[in-house]
Amino acid sequence: MIKKKLVYLVWVFAVVLTACTTTKKTGLQYSPVAISDDSLLTLVEARTFQYFWDGAEPTSGAARERFHADNVYPENDKHIVTSGGTGFGVMAILVGMERGFITRQQGVDRLTHFITWLEKADRFHGVWPHWWNGETGKVKPFSPNDNGGDLVETSYLLQGLLCVRQYFKDGNDAEKSLASRIDKLWKEVEFDWHRQNNKNVLYWHWSPDNAWKMNFAVEGYNECLIMYILAASSPTHGIPAEVYHDGWARKGGIRNDSTHSQYGYHLDLRHNGAQQFGGPLFWSHYSFLGLDPHNLKDRYADYWTHNKNHTLINRQYCIENPKGYKGYGVNSWGLTASYSINGYAAHSPNEDLGVISPTAALSSFPYTPEESMKALKHFYFDLGDKTFGVYGFYDAFSEHHNWYPKRYLAIDQGPAIVMIENYRSGLLWKLFMSAPEVQAGKAKLGFE
Repeated sequence: MIKKKLVYLVWVFAVVLTACTTTKKTGLQYSPVAISDDSLLTLVEARTFQYFWDGAEPTSGAARERFHADNVYPENDKHIVTSGGTGFGVMAILVGMERGFITRQQGVDRLTHFITWLEKADRFHGVWPHWWNGETGKVKPFSPNDNGGDLVETSYLLQGLLCVRQYFKDGNDAEKSLASRIDKLWKEVEFDWHRQNNKNVLYWHWSPDNAWKMNFAVEGYNECLIMYILAASSPTHGIPAEVYHDGWARKGGIRNDSTHSQYGYHLDLRHNGAQQFGGPLFWSHYSFLGLDPHNLKDRYADYWTHNKNHTLINRQYCIENPKGYKGYGVNSWGLTASYSINGYAAHSPNEDLGVISPTAALSSFPYTPEESMKALKHFYFDLGDKTFGVYGFYDAFSEHHNWYPKRYLAIDQGPAIVMIENYRSGLLWKLFMSAPEVQAGKAKLGFE
């Protein structure tokens, strides 16, 4: 098996070498050598995987919040790691093992190292913060009042960890031990605490210093569906179905008007603050890295159709390009949260700043494979090293503003590799959906 994987690694390296050569002028010059679509996807996955492997914070093994190729960090935060992004990252490590980028043993060693760190890192009622100092495991406040548990980011981490548990649960002794340690962490997360005195809604944050001062009740629709799925699935700190239906679904208010559509595509769900065009595309990605949207239905939506239509609306908006930005078109589309020309922005048709985020189209591969492949080829072959670097596609760019920062964010790299792999093999969907608690949680909430 190891020999087979080493041969595969040599092949991947050969693909990279034939796809690009170095020149003094551009640094990374793309050659006209033909490469199959399948090989191109493998190349992109291999590069993106490295963000979570070579690019990981060394003490913790967790995913850095950000990586800047110029090594300039205005906030001096190169050592800061992200809980949600690490959830995406552990899924990427599973992809790396399956694709032969690393051996199974290397994956086990890295994940065991991370879990050992995670068991000692700050958490609050079992819930992890948004950020930690990777060198110490101490919470890094996301904002003055947000210095405790973040249930949404914790859910992204758990989505990944449950995939890891399922992957190793029937393995050798070391692998079974890893799965068991993950299971313990999962069962210690107090979802029910985040009801804030048994209200029928979940609250995003809790702080040991400021308690419920953030007071952010999570109602849909946005990126947080997975939090309610996991809360219903928890065998130790679960929530009743009413919390989902009264809180997240707002007693039916989440359902969109049946006549509402944009460009001929209907959204079943009323997106918070973005009913007409839908929110940023990560709303159709983050919760669905493990949660398989195929045939996923409840009384409010058909989630496969909803996510596909959300993607097609976002793409068509870029094609229509009502603000006339340079570079938008059939092969250059995708508005989602990312770095932006003035810092960071949750790009969407409602907040269109002329910035394309490659992760938006790449993470949409399951929904729009042909359209996403055309975008990938444009980013890779036409824009070249302006948009593609050591860890795959950079976070964002703007042809209109001639802005091409060589920077990455974990929360954008992770969905790209995971959703490309789900498109190719369904790997993470199969793992997450194989968890018996998830199936029980779905049934509790009335999902088909």
